[in-house]
Amino acid sequence: MMEIKNLLTMDGNIVFGIVNERLRVECTSLDKLINRYDLDGAALSAKMQALGYHYDAITNQYKAD
Repeated sequence: MMEIKNLLTMDGNIVFGIVNERLRVECTSLDKLINRYDLDGAALSAKMQALGYHYDAITNQYKAD
């Protein structure tokens, strides 16, 4: 299992893959992912937006804008 404590310092494409994988397998919402891994939700959102992705709560994944 990959350590994601330093998630926000990783390459954006890797972040996208890890976050969506964790949402699919372990966490039923973005809030649960943020709480489980003690992430900065605003920083994660900003990073994903800068990469052209937004969170879709219906599918529980980040998608391209």
